[in-house]
Amino acid sequence: MSAYSGRGLHGQTVATLGARIVAGTISEGEVIDLGALGRELDVSMTALREALKVLAAKGLVAAKQKRGTYVRERAHWNLLDSDVIRWRSEAGDTAAVLRDLAEVRAVIEPAAASMAALRRDEADLAELEAALAEMAVDAVAADLRWHRALLRATHNEMLARMDVFIEPALRLRDELVHETTADDPEPSHRAVVEAVRAGDPAKAAEAVTSLLHKSAEDAMDATGGKA
Repeated sequence: MSAYSGRGLHGQTVATLGARIVAGTISEGEVIDLGALGRELDVSMTALREALKVLAAKGLVAAKQKRGTYVRERAHWNLLDSDVIRWRSEAGDTAAVLRDLAEVRAVIEPAAASMAALRRDEADLAELEAALAEMAVDAVAADLRWHRALLRATHNEMLARMDVFIEPALRLRDELVHETTADDPEPSHRAVVEAVRAGDPAKAAEAVTSLLHKSAEDAMDATGGKA
């Protein structure tokens, strides 16, 4: 679910088209006039088709004989893709993204913390501690590292891969929050680590729930009370 790494004209074309689709400037079901679009963006048909391949992989567009290339219904979009999340935010949908993220985390993270308290090993604790230590240096990167470590500490392979679903929106949330608040994130995360270290699943779930409440409050502040 990582961001598309294309640069230059190709990357700009992907970003321009993706942003227009997500914002609704190009509507769901609308057939894209490739010739007109190529002239507007001053790109070749080859470059345009390559950009559309990237967007097709994200579920935004498709092509059919006799119909041409068209925008797919939103139900087909990969809403977990980091580019799609960014385009939603740029289109003014940040609050909805963060609300969805908060609800998903509320389902996953208390259970993960409980499981981690029962299954963690010394390597898991060391990684959680390393992430805590990094928070004073790079809060965003450290928070993402911490959440990956917590999920891995469950020693459940499927649950550990939930980071793929959570991380793109969590990165957006962290970047917004840490631009607008000076609160130290370390204490709330440390409370979870200490409960996990103690092997106390109930306390670990409680600590994560408190962390999630604080996270929701910070997101509300960062979005002017809209998240």
